[in-house]
Amino acid sequence: MPEENETKKKPSPESSQMPLPEINFPSLIFSLSSTALFHLGELPDPQTHEKKKDLPLAKHTIDTIAMLKEKTAGNLAGDEEKFIENVLTDLRLRYVKEKS
Repeated sequence: MPEENETKKKPSPESSQMPLPEINFPSLIFSLSSTALFHLGELPDPQTHEKKKDLPLAKHTIDTIAMLKEKTAGNLAGDEEKFIENVLTDLRLRYVKEKS
């Protein structure tokens, strides 16, 4: 029979992490925009703390956000529409700047 100490559960690594954001459309767009910024070399790798550029992946992520904007047209709240448009404008400008 296992001892009492063995049966107690240790805290999982997940329980010590920060709480995850609410799952909604803006949080999805924010997550994708963070990925694009990472590939544009503007955010460091969380493990190595190095900034790396991968412009094809940045473009792919920006295009994914644009596709979501197109597919959700007419189904978003006003603030969601404005948010995705602002994110796309910002990311596209940053991409063009890095490309030139």
